Amino acid sequence: MPKMKTRRSAAKRFELTKGGKIRRRKAWGSHLLSKKSSRRKRTYNIKHDVSPHDAKNVKRMLGIG
Repeated sequence: MPKMKTRRSAAKRFELTKGGKIRRRKAWGSHLLSKKSSRRKRTYNIKHDVSPHDAKNVKRMLGIG
């Protein structure tokens, strides 16, 4: 049976932690930043965990599970 291929778009957007969780960036943080508050812009820099409901699909895209 051949290996599972990684979806390269997913590999660029997600990272896997040592504990097996998947981290992601928040949306809306790349343009039209002048009208957004500093506090709101800072929250875009924080990486968040992918929800458990989506983690299964993301792992499949990354070729893990």
